Amino acid sequence: MDVYGILQERFPQLKKERDFSFAKHTFIGCGGTAAVALSPSGIGEAAECLDFLEEQKIPHCFLGAGANVLACDGRFDGAVVRFDLIKQLYLGNGFLFAGAGVTGRELLAFAEKNCVTGFEPFAGIPTTVGGGVAMNAGISVRHFSDLVSSVIAVKGGRIRIYRKEECRFSVKESVFLQGIAILGVYFKAKTAPQAEIKAQTAHYLERRAHLPKGRSMGCTFVNPESVPAGELIEKCGLKGKRSGSAYISERHANFIINEGNSSADVARLIDEVKEEVLIKTGIRLREEIRRIP
Repeated sequence: MDVYGILQERFPQLKKERDFSFAKHTFIGCGGTAAVALSPSGIGEAAECLDFLEEQKIPHCFLGAGANVLACDGRFDGAVVRFDLIKQLYLGNGFLFAGAGVTGRELLAFAEKNCVTGFEPFAGIPTTVGGGVAMNAGISVRHFSDLVSSVIAVKGGRIRIYRKEECRFSVKESVFLQGIAILGVYFKAKTAPQAEIKAQTAHYLERRAHLPKGRSMGCTFVNPESVPAGELIEKCGLKGKRSGSAYISERHANFIINEGNSSADVARLIDEVKEEVLIKTGIRLREEIRRIP
C-alpha cells in the first residue's frame, strides 16, 4: 500500500513527511521509520484526516513531543499523526485553552505572562498539551488531570467534548490512550502574582536539574504505592545493567539511557528489569512509557 500516495491524493495541502524517522523525533533516539507523518493545521482538518484513516483502514498512531515513547525498529507501513500545528493559546472567563500541539514550555510561558498559576510543577517536563494530558503527566504534587476542565477530542472521526469525569484519569492513564486524539484542552485558570509564579517555576526546574542526561524516555516505570520505582530497581542491584546499547542510569535507576540505534535493546532491558524486580520483590512494575506504533 502506498500510504503516502493515497494521502497526497486525498489531502494535497496537508503537511506531510515521507519516510518519517522515529529516531529523529523521539527523545530516546531510536526506532525505525513510518511511511508518512501528517500534521493537520486545525481541529476540523484533524477530524477529517482521522476519519479518512479509519475509513481506509490505514494503520496510524499519535506522536506528541516524543519524550515518553519507544517506537519499534523496522518499517511501520502507516501514518504518524502529529498535532504540532494546532497551537492555539487563549484565556477566557476562568479558563485557559491550549491546542494539543502547544509545548509544555509554551504553556508555562503563556500562563506566567498572564499570571495564571498551577502549571509550575510541569516546568522542565518535555511534553505537549495533547501528550501530557493523554498520559496524565506530572509529578507527585500535581498532574495534568488536576487542572483539566474539559477536553476537545476526536473519536471515530467525530469531534466531541469530554467532561473531566469522562476522561477517566488515573496514575499516568486516561481514556485518550485508547486511540482517542486530543485536539485541545480547557484548563482551570487561577491567578497569582507573576513573581510568585516565577519563583515556583524556578523551584521545580531546580528539582529536575539532578536528573540523568543523555537519550532517555524519562521515568520508565510508574512508581508503585509502596516505594519509588527507581529505589526498587536500585535495591535489586540493577543500576548500570546493560542490554546492548541501552543501560540503566547510575544516577537514577528509573531512567534507561540509549547509546545506540536499537529499540529492541531498550525493550529487552525493560523486560529484564520487570522480570528481576518481580522475582526479587514480588512487585510487578508497570511501564510509564508508551510503545508505538
